[in-house]
Amino acid sequence: MDRAQLAQFLRTRREALQPEDVGLPRGPRRRTGGLRREEVAALCGMSADYYGRIEQQRGPKPSEQMLAALARGLRLTLEERDHLFRLGGHVTPHRFARADHVNPGMMRVLDRLDDTPAQVMNSLGETLVQTRLAVALLGDETAFDGPARSVVYRWFTDPTSRGVYPEEDHPTHARIFTALLREAYTREGRTGRAATLVETLLTASAEFAEAWREHVVGVRHTDLKRVQHPELGVLELHCQTLVDPDQSQALLVFTAVPGSQSAEKLALLRVIAP
Repeated sequence: MDRAQLAQFLRTRREALQPEDVGLPRGPRRRTGGLRREEVAALCGMSADYYGRIEQQRGPKPSEQMLAALARGLRLTLEERDHLFRLGGHVTPHRFARADHVNPGMMRVLDRLDDTPAQVMNSLGETLVQTRLAVALLGDETAFDGPARSVVYRWFTDPTSRGVYPEEDHPTHARIFTALLREAYTREGRTGRAATLVETLLTASAEFAEAWREHVVGVRHTDLKRVQHPELGVLELHCQTLVDPDQSQALLVFTAVPGSQSAEKLALLRVIAP
């Protein structure tokens, strides 16, 4: 770990970011450019004290998870993320095997969607980052570890995960999730993470094993989705998708037809969201 270079690198990237780059208001009292340490800490999901100690060359060696959070919060490119990992004393993540670094441009788009349910997902169905309203609508999908990071794994192993959709839509979602995982499996090959997830699910879920044997391909979510919220009931939402093919990630944005009941429910969601 190179404490001095790590601290300098973080500081230069923090000072290069402007509030507008991450969806924050500049405010009349801001006298200098760049972000404050506490703002970066909040973007990275860590305490201001922890981040400050790293910049001051007196913090502990950051874990891989912390470095990944720093890379995402500071909107680093893949090359900058790899450099950050080396400075932090870790091997750089395998770019093919770990598609969990969100493209900075996609993050900038997400930053401007604070009043809209939106999230970035990779090809394994792992949610990498969510807006506040996406968490209020779908739950915190970034809080899982291991295979449970994948919505496909949770769908076939945790019945409570299906509550986000009306029961009559469950068979359709099961087929779609299976088809999407097969697409990732075919693209990555038998040594990829998708293959590991498939093997795990074949053992854990008889339902998945049956769906996998059907070899369904090309089935995808439609533009219109029905989402079941515990307080607001069923919302009919249009899901627009922005795809980053280089990193096999997609930005999902949920909207409702203006003037509809679902639009009214989305407006209520903004009120009740934490």
